[in-house]
Amino acid sequence: MDKVIDFINVNRDRYIDEMKRYLAIPSISALPEHKGDVRKCAEWTRNEMQRIGLQNCRLEETPGHPVVYGEWLGAAGAPTILFYGHYDVQPVDPLHLWTSPPFEATIRDGEIYARGSADDKGQVFMHFKAVEAHLTQHGRLPVNMKFLIEGEEEVGSANLDNYIKGHKHLLTADVVVISDSPMFDRGIPSICYGLRGLTYFQIDMRGSKSDLHSGSFGGAVANPAMVLAQVLAQMKDKSGRIKIDGFYDDVVDLRPEERAEWEKLPFNEKKYKAELGAPKLFGETGYTTLERVWARPTFEVNGLLSGFTGEGAKTVLPAVAMAKVSMRLVPNQNPQKIGDLFEEYVKKVTPKTVELHITRMHGGKPWMTAFDNPYVQAAGRAIELGFGQRPVFNREGGSIPVVSTFQEELGVPCVLFGVGLPDENAHAPDEKLDLGNFHNGVIAAAYLYKEIGELKIGG
Repeated sequence: MDKVIDFINVNRDRYIDEMKRYLAIPSISALPEHKGDVRKCAEWTRNEMQRIGLQNCRLEETPGHPVVYGEWLGAAGAPTILFYGHYDVQPVDPLHLWTSPPFEATIRDGEIYARGSADDKGQVFMHFKAVEAHLTQHGRLPVNMKFLIEGEEEVGSANLDNYIKGHKHLLTADVVVISDSPMFDRGIPSICYGLRGLTYFQIDMRGSKSDLHSGSFGGAVANPAMVLAQVLAQMKDKSGRIKIDGFYDDVVDLRPEERAEWEKLPFNEKKYKAELGAPKLFGETGYTTLERVWARPTFEVNGLLSGFTGEGAKTVLPAVAMAKVSMRLVPNQNPQKIGDLFEEYVKKVTPKTVELHITRMHGGKPWMTAFDNPYVQAAGRAIELGFGQRPVFNREGGSIPVVSTFQEELGVPCVLFGVGLPDENAHAPDEKLDLGNFHNGVIAAAYLYKEIGELKIGG
C-alpha cells in the first residue's frame, strides 16, 4: 500500500482541480431546465471512470436521468464491491445566501464550497481517486468493483428501484458501499449502521374558485390558509408526539445497550444548539437529542404557500393553500403503511368547508445493519488507517432509500462510508466539504478495497 498512499499524497492538489470541474456542472435533477446539465454530468462521470481505468463504462438509460455504470473485475477469487453514489445535486435557492457562486467551487479555510461538494459528488470523486491510485501503481485492484452512479437521488430515485430489479445479474456483489453521509463530528470519524426512512406529501386545499375580497366575503367562506394551519397543528401534541392514528404501532424501541453506547459519544448539546442558531432545542419528550434524530420518527412541515406574500398589504381571502410535509421513519415502519395512515388522518381532521387534495410524492424505507458484520468491521479498520483514529458507530437521521432496496433485492449487506460533516449544509446555501476529510477519505477508501479484498467471500 505504500506506493498507493504516496501516489495519493503527491496528487492531492490535482484532485482538487479535477473535482472543481465536476462541481461546476449544475446537475440539478429537480429542475427541468437543467436536464441537459444532468446528462452532461452523467457523461463527465462516465468519462472520468474510463480515464481512471474502469471498464465497460456506459450510460444506462432510464425513464428519467441516466444511470452511469462501470466495473473492474480482474481480482479472481476476491469479493466484489458494488459502489453506489449520485451525480445529481439539490437546487441552489435562495441564491443570495451563498457567499460564493454555487457552481464555482471556492476554497476557504480548508473547505471547498460548492453545490454537490459533500452531497454527493465530492464523496463519489473520493472513490474515483482511490481506484485511480491502485490501478496506476499496481495495474489492478485488490477487490472486484462495480460502480453505479445515479442522477435522480435528490428527487427520490424514482427509477432506480426498477433498474436494480431489472439488472440483478449485472449488479451481483458481496457488499454495497455508499459514501453519502456525514461523520459523527469534526475530528470524529464514524461508521453509520442505520438510516431513517421517508414519506413525503403535498397537501392542497381550496376554499373558493378564486381569491376573494376579505371585507366583502370574510366570514362567509372558510379561509383555506387558516384551515390548513389548523390541520397541521393537529399532527403533533405539545410533547412532540405525532397524533396520527397507528403511527407508532411498528416502531422498534431502542435497546438499552444502544442507548448506553450513545450516551458515551462526545455530543455537546450546547454547541449543537449554537451551531444551528436555535433559541432552544425541541423534540419528543423522553428522548435525548441524538435519540430523536437517529432513532425516532418525525413529522415536519417542509413548505407553506398561500395568499399574498409581497410587500405592503392586500386584504385578500386566498382561494388555495398548500403545504409540503414529510415524515422520517425508523426501522420496521413501512412508508406505504404510514402514508395510508397519514392520508386517513388528514381526511378525518379536515372540515368539509374546503376541497382537499393529497399528493404522495416519494418515500423510502428505513435501514439498519448489524455493526459487527465483517464488512462493517473492515470499513472501521480502513477509516482508522485513513484518519488515524478508531471510528465510532452511529445511526443517521437522513434517508437513502436505495440502501434498503440493495439489501432486499441483491441480498447483500450495505456499508455507509461517509466523510462529510454535520455542518456541511448539504441541502442549504454554502454547501461545503472539508478537504482534510476528503484527502483522508481517499486514503481510507484505498485501504477499504484492500481490507475487503482480504475477506473470505461470505465471511
